[in-house]
Amino acid sequence: MASQISCPSFLVVLLFLCSLHLSFASEITEADLQHSHRVHLTSLFPSSTCTSPTKGGRNKKTSLEVFHRHGPCSQVKADGVTESEILRQDESRVKSIRSKLSKRDNLKEEDSINLPAKPGSLLGVGNYFVTIGLGTPKKDYSLVFDTGSDLTWTQCRPCAGSCYTQNDPIYDPSKSTSYSNITCTSPTCTQLTSATGNQPGCAKTSKACIYGIQYGDSSYSVGYFSTERLSLSSKDVVDGFLFGCGQNNRGLFGRAAGLLGLGRNPISFVQQTAKKYRKIFSYCLPATSSSVGYLAFGSGGSNSVKYTPISTISQGPSFYGIDIIGITVAGKKLPISASIFSSGGAIIDSGTVITRLPPTVYSSLRGAFRQAMSKYPSVGGISILDTCYDFTGYKTLEIPKIIFSLKGGVDVGLVPNGVLYVVTEKQVCLAFAANSDDGDVTIFGNVQQKTLEVVYDVGAAKIGFAAGACK
Repeated sequence: MASQISCPSFLVVLLFLCSLHLSFASEITEADLQHSHRVHLTSLFPSSTCTSPTKGGRNKKTSLEVFHRHGPCSQVKADGVTESEILRQDESRVKSIRSKLSKRDNLKEEDSINLPAKPGSLLGVGNYFVTIGLGTPKKDYSLVFDTGSDLTWTQCRPCAGSCYTQNDPIYDPSKSTSYSNITCTSPTCTQLTSATGNQPGCAKTSKACIYGIQYGDSSYSVGYFSTERLSLSSKDVVDGFLFGCGQNNRGLFGRAAGLLGLGRNPISFVQQTAKKYRKIFSYCLPATSSSVGYLAFGSGGSNSVKYTPISTISQGPSFYGIDIIGITVAGKKLPISASIFSSGGAIIDSGTVITRLPPTVYSSLRGAFRQAMSKYPSVGGISILDTCYDFTGYKTLEIPKIIFSLKGGVDVGLVPNGVLYVVTEKQVCLAFAANSDDGDVTIFGNVQQKTLEVVYDVGAAKIGFAAGACK
């Protein structure tokens, strides 16, 4: 009788212990997943075809579609651009941002449209573009948009110096009834100095104001500083818009017609349209280059947007500063002081690809990331990226979550496509790099901004973030 009782009791205890074990194991797995992204490997790669834009951009009153210039949606991409070349150009841009912020550039006068701009306010060229209308009657042009640049310009006929190949027909001011040159005696002409880093020139015959701007990858544009009608849509028109009519242009712009400047200088698009759009714009950069994002003007963010103040630390006259106070990797806050970020300041930039961190911060982030990724085979790096993995044969991945904490209690979580930079399946890298010194400016790049709604409320001196605005 006793033996008959002990057997079921033993089984009950055993089943109870097993249930505790299974429950405990389940809790551990669930807890681990709270601090990591479980993703399909294929979701990190762009498809070979362009996908339709998501509803986020279409809900905005004044919105333009955003395309990556190296993806299948692009009509302006240059053939044969490698990942190494993209990263090399990105490093040139970062160096030029540092140069601009250090204010070591010498300003020199340009008096001829046949000469390239002297090194002044140097910036590399961004990777995302939009289509705007210019002139009367309106013609459409694809422009790279850039929060780190101020002057908007496009290539212009007769291309007295040189014009590179672009996808759109080159703008012809002689066929527009709304075009006009700025004279070199106009006070407006002098605004070019702070916007481009070069003193304006003066055409000998026409006395037209001449601008010159050179970028970090040695691309440049020189031409007439002018006014024209700019159209975002049939209802959204800006008359008398100040822009550069480029007569001598060379460089790595792909097949884009020029650049749309969204910086903070008085001649930027944001400042010129202050009454119309209240110095507010927002964008969402898609997860991969085969998707479509948006750039919107005048409307505030969604209810889920959380705002951080625009920082005044080392941002310069054009850039948008942010205050980073901490970073969390896989649920653990990195053991770094917020004072490291304040040493060189930090900016958010749509044109920089890879986020640059102080070496002390990057070393800590990389160590935590490598520990979380220890089960995956590592491979050699590429260019500025030194932490890479071979995901051959993997269908799903667990990527540690990375969260940036900003002043004002704002936490910005990165999606997997914002953590990793894909070269090939055999080489997928951590999408961060170290500055040369802890005193260099931290740059929050466009890879980390993917799928976020980023709202620039310049009038209220704040920048907002919300997750999942586009795919």
